[in-house]
Amino acid sequence: MDVDAFVLANRPTWDRLEHLVKNRRRLTGAEVDELVDLYQRVSTHLSIVRSSSSDAVLVGKLSGLVARARAVVTGAHAPLWREFARFWTVSFPVEVYRAWRWWVASGVLFYLVAAVIAVWIAHTPEVQAAIGTPGEIEQLVNHEFANYYSEHPAASFALQVWVNNAWVAAQCIAMAVLLGIPIPYILFQNAANLGVNAGLMFEAGRGDVFLGLITPHGLIELTAVFVAAGVGMRLGWSVVSPGDRPRAQVLAERGRAVISVAIGLVAVLLAAGAIEGFVTPSSLPTFARVAIGVAALAAFLGYVVYFGRRAVAAGQTGDIENAPDVVPTG
Repeated sequence: MDVDAFVLANRPTWDRLEHLVKNRRRLTGAEVDELVDLYQRVSTHLSIVRSSSSDAVLVGKLSGLVARARAVVTGAHAPLWREFARFWTVSFPVEVYRAWRWWVASGVLFYLVAAVIAVWIAHTPEVQAAIGTPGEIEQLVNHEFANYYSEHPAASFALQVWVNNAWVAAQCIAMAVLLGIPIPYILFQNAANLGVNAGLMFEAGRGDVFLGLITPHGLIELTAVFVAAGVGMRLGWSVVSPGDRPRAQVLAERGRAVISVAIGLVAVLLAAGAIEGFVTPSSLPTFARVAIGVAALAAFLGYVVYFGRRAVAAGQTGDIENAPDVVPTG
């Protein structure tokens, strides 16, 4: 987009909107209608500039103008239901969608590391001996692993799982303040734990039990952790490489958007905890429990792709609606 030509063509509209906003207390009925129309048009201009230009000053000026015009048009904050709907149809899915390369890569590497460790342990008796005595390993693979999912009441176990997984996801997002550097280590710890259990279970001929207990909740649960890790590392990378825009602007915009992801993942992990608490230890056939896990993951991915792609096409982000990117100047 030719920014200079765009500004030249639309500056009269922006100036007129600025004039109406400044004189909002003395507007006629026709001027109020004009202000609403101009507010909608300039909001569209802002979306175009945000997606097509790196001119921070222009983006900041339009953001401030749209925010002030919105305050005049609405006269109050948007209804709570509208903010709620926007969160689940724009703010959360668009940020997960935009960061898909980060969290998909995190997931691929996680499963690769877990698989390598599992194969290593399954084929290395010396490593198994270092993990525990034959009696301890036999107790784990034949009793403790399966009992873990049924030894507590389903409701309390689901809550415990949710709290634990939410903590892991929160750690990944919080580590963004350290440029995301600790996040790979957090993922490695969890991948190693998964690989150790998988290696011992498969070596003992209990691989079907392992997959039947892990898959129902693990697919959606681990995907949520990958998303948290991906957006956390992406935020950290924005500090290192902000592109053509000012570092502070990019960090503020993505930082606010990451908060949306953190809130959204609370609900995703709650669903994972419910599956682990009520479905995994249930008497349902293994194929049915696995099918529920696959369906939960497919529903989440479909939701992210559908709403995320639509929001990207509309030039929207997970940032606060009409939030100024920089402090507007006169």
